[in-house]
Amino acid sequence: MSNSSQDAQTAPKTIRVVQCWDDGVNDDIRVMEILRKYGAKGSFNLNAASHGPQRQSGWKYKDVKEVYRISRPELVSVYEGFLIANHSLAHPHLESIPIADAVREIREGRDQLEQIFGYPVLGFAYPFGTHNEAVRNAVREAGHLYARTTENVADVFPPADPMAFHSNCHFHSPDFWARFEHVKQSGGVFYFWGHSYEIMNEDDWQAFEKKIAILSADPAVVWTDLPELFA
Repeated sequence: MSNSSQDAQTAPKTIRVVQCWDDGVNDDIRVMEILRKYGAKGSFNLNAASHGPQRQSGWKYKDVKEVYRISRPELVSVYEGFLIANHSLAHPHLESIPIADAVREIREGRDQLEQIFGYPVLGFAYPFGTHNEAVRNAVREAGHLYARTTENVADVFPPADPMAFHSNCHFHSPDFWARFEHVKQSGGVFYFWGHSYEIMNEDDWQAFEKKIAILSADPAVVWTDLPELFA
C-alpha cells in the first residue's frame, strides 16, 4: 500500500459543527464573546417585532432569572460577525394561527431582519419548534434554505426535508458528547442549539466555555455557518 493510501486511511474525518441560539436576548452577548475567543461560528434566530428602542425585560426564566431583549438600534453592532436567521416576526405557534397570518409572520419577520442587517436572511427556526405542512411550505416559499425544529436525531444531514431540519441535541443535553462522538465516527454534521438565558450561573458559563474550547481544539472540527451546508 502506498504512503498516500495509508495517509488517506489514517487522516481524521472532518466533522462540520453548527450551532444556533434563539430569541435575541442579552446573554447572547456573552455567548458571542466565548465564540469569538475560540473562533467558533454560530447563528442567532431573532424575532424582529420583539426588539424595541431600548432593552426591555421579557420574562423571568424559571421565575428566577430576568431576561432582557436586545434593543433594535444595537442589533447590528451586537451581532457583528455572526449570522442572523428568522424566528418569525413575533414568536407565535405558527401552525395554530390562520395560514395567512403565519405567512405574514414568516415573510415580515424575514423582511425586517434583512432591512436591519442588510443581507439575505436564509435560515429559519420554528417558534416552539412546532410546524405543519402548510407552515413548512410557507417558510420554503419565503426564500429560506432551511428551518430548524426542536426534534433531536442521531444523524442530521442531509435532512429529508430542509424545512424540517432537526438538530442532534440541545447544548445542555446530558448526552451531548455521546451524540458528538457518534457523528465524529462517520464524519458529517453535528448540530446543537439553545437559548443563552438557559445558562443560569457562573458554573454554567464555565461549562459552556469548556465545551466550546474542546470542540475548537479538536482537529477534526470545522465550525460552519448553517447556510454553507446547503451551498
